[in-house]
Amino acid sequence: MKIQNFYDKDTATFTYVVSDEKSVKCAIIDPVLDFDFSAAKISHGSSDKIIDYVKANNLEVEWILETHVHADHLTGSSYLKEKLGGKIGIAEKITDVLKYWVPVFNTAKDTPLDGSQFDHLFADGEKFKIGSLEVRVMHTPGHTPACAAYLIEDAAFVGDTIFTPKMGTARTDFPGGSAAILFDSIQKIYALGDEVRIFIGHDYPENGAEPRFMCSVAEQKQSNILVNSKISKAEYVETRNKRDVGKTVPRLLLPSLQINLRAGKFGESESNGKQYVKLPLS
Repeated sequence: MKIQNFYDKDTATFTYVVSDEKSVKCAIIDPVLDFDFSAAKISHGSSDKIIDYVKANNLEVEWILETHVHADHLTGSSYLKEKLGGKIGIAEKITDVLKYWVPVFNTAKDTPLDGSQFDHLFADGEKFKIGSLEVRVMHTPGHTPACAAYLIEDAAFVGDTIFTPKMGTARTDFPGGSAAILFDSIQKIYALGDEVRIFIGHDYPENGAEPRFMCSVAEQKQSNILVNSKISKAEYVETRNKRDVGKTVPRLLLPSLQINLRAGKFGESESNGKQYVKLPLS
């Protein structure tokens, strides 16, 4: 197994290409589409880097995997599927997220509630292949109801569930989020074994430091500031909930959710031929 990471500085997001060196089949995990909010301009620089890498290494894309519906960047899944092929997969609990958010944006006409805009909805514990590599899906709700980790050999791709030890964990104040449920999900990751490598979804380095994309379960259990082996569930829930009070909404939340709930598509054009992102007023 070969793992290549790509870091998008604008959204502090990691994308991974996981390839089976025997078959040259691969999966892309959490791709990014570039979006200039102030200009409402879509561009493809981040995703095009993935395309260049895939082509340079003569890889065949079998899967484009989402760890959850992201609230801080637009997904490049549909763009990459168009350019490279592959099937887009996400956890089956995406239907819970759709049922909440589609009425908020009033986008039922172009955002199916059954999740059929994705090619496959993974059940908890489901297994599939990337070439000869076996992948097991583990639902990890708490940040959102539809979070999942993808387990491949000694690697766990966990999205936003847990960050580097100095950063802690994902927030849990989104609709359907729960600090108590997230704690339990993290314990499932810890139970995979101390040597398992955790590949995270974001890092926000300070003072020009390089972003960090991976750490071990053992390191997390020893030194994660919010959920190490000495911190009880009750203590974590209290601390996490306090941290989430008044937390700033992600900069790209409104456009990200609308696009990501469609697996990276932009929805129906209006009578003038243009597509729009809605900003529901509160």
